[in-house]
Amino acid sequence: MEHVSVGKAAGEPISKLSAAAEAIIASPVERTVSGAVIAGIAQIVEAVLLSLLGYAIYRGYIGGGEDTFYVPVILATALLANIAFHVADTHRIASYRLLIGQISRVLAAWAIVVVVLTVGIFIFKASDQVSRVWLVTWFAAGALLLSVYRVALRALVLRWTRMGRLKRRTVIVGGGKDAGDLIDQIHAGASNDINLLGLFDDRVDERSPETVAGCPKLGRVADLVEFARRTPVDLVIVSMPLSAEKRLLEMLRTLWVLPVDIRLSAHMSRLKFTDRAYSYLGDVPVFDMADRPISDWNLVFKWVFDKIVAIIALVSLSPVMVVTAIAIKCESKGPVLFRQNRHGFNNEIIRVYKFRSMYTDRTDAAASTLVTKDDPRVTRVGRFIRKSSIDELPQLFNVLKGDLSIVGPRPHAMEAKADNALYYEAVEGYFARHRVKPGITGWAQVNGWRGETDTIDKIMQRVNHDLYYIEHWSILFDLYILLMTPVSLISKNENAY
Repeated sequence: MEHVSVGKAAGEPISKLSAAAEAIIASPVERTVSGAVIAGIAQIVEAVLLSLLGYAIYRGYIGGGEDTFYVPVILATALLANIAFHVADTHRIASYRLLIGQISRVLAAWAIVVVVLTVGIFIFKASDQVSRVWLVTWFAAGALLLSVYRVALRALVLRWTRMGRLKRRTVIVGGGKDAGDLIDQIHAGASNDINLLGLFDDRVDERSPETVAGCPKLGRVADLVEFARRTPVDLVIVSMPLSAEKRLLEMLRTLWVLPVDIRLSAHMSRLKFTDRAYSYLGDVPVFDMADRPISDWNLVFKWVFDKIVAIIALVSLSPVMVVTAIAIKCESKGPVLFRQNRHGFNNEIIRVYKFRSMYTDRTDAAASTLVTKDDPRVTRVGRFIRKSSIDELPQLFNVLKGDLSIVGPRPHAMEAKADNALYYEAVEGYFARHRVKPGITGWAQVNGWRGETDTIDKIMQRVNHDLYYIEHWSILFDLYILLMTPVSLISKNENAY
């Protein structure tokens, strides 16, 4: 997939990345997996296995009886065990890497759960309904199952750690001795969780050598944006004192357009805060400065939402799409579909599909000239499908490909302008809207900011709505926007030509 440099896009000069940075960019990248998602799946699988084991023992020992009694007891016990394992702090990637410590806590929690179950049976006088043989057998077999499961889970986690799939690709902002101390702490307590790529620092004197604690200097802070566009970066750790307020603000202003987590290392702070003020990377305390808008399970939920909605929409709207294709072909010569390069997630270049709405010899792939009312380039069919947004329906295939989401900031054409200024020149922080995957519809569109953007105010309104969506994203918000889209097409389409 092609990439562009945000430095160039923002009209800023680009400093050449160091040879070390170019080498990292050229290196193959192992696809990472979310530790939170792995832990969640592990919890679900463990609860299901315990439930199935309890039911299988019940059917084997008792053979019949009241399923309506045993099944709820089994499910409630498995749920209670799941909670107990979570309270015992056994469902974390760091815990999975342990052997004796992990299994001992799991078995202790399982024993407590079975004791609670036994006491509950006694209190509610249900001992005549529960087989002691079944209970003891489930406890013993469950302990064996949990031990084997945790050993297998540990082996998988260790293997993925060695492969780098569970390590967050990380860079440090800062240099000198302070950054060296931070790197030493990371190597000592967080090496299993962090793949340290290098550091970025604006200083060029002896305070910022080319290598710090074995970690190469990759460029200036502004170069980090280009670097993160060309190779995956999950985490940025800032090694600056809290007192450097101006430098911190400048750094955030530069980096907030990236879909990364930004943390401020607390190793330099002389102030002592409560434990709740910190989050931890291994044993390294940090302050949370910015988070990726959509990550971990939220990313899974949005992926599932996109695929389900896209498939349902393609099936239900296929007659409309077929009729549209026939009408386009009958009115003018040329292909039915129009393909256009646009900015996607993290400024990647994606190719978006649309129904062709212009005469073939008058199409404007770069969108350097805005479409206006009664534009002679637009066909009669084109006017209708643009007004009704039917021309956007082929982008459902982009959703299935993974280039677009159903809901998100609309992807703009590469050379789209407002008042003769390119969008990213007209609006400061424009590229922050690319921190999430673009969508077919969005918050700006349902609020009437669709169609022509001939003034800077219009594009600013659209970007402001996009940023609001990113900051307040939820699946329910996506669902609301999706449901409101048909309403807005009828009531707020005066700017669509």
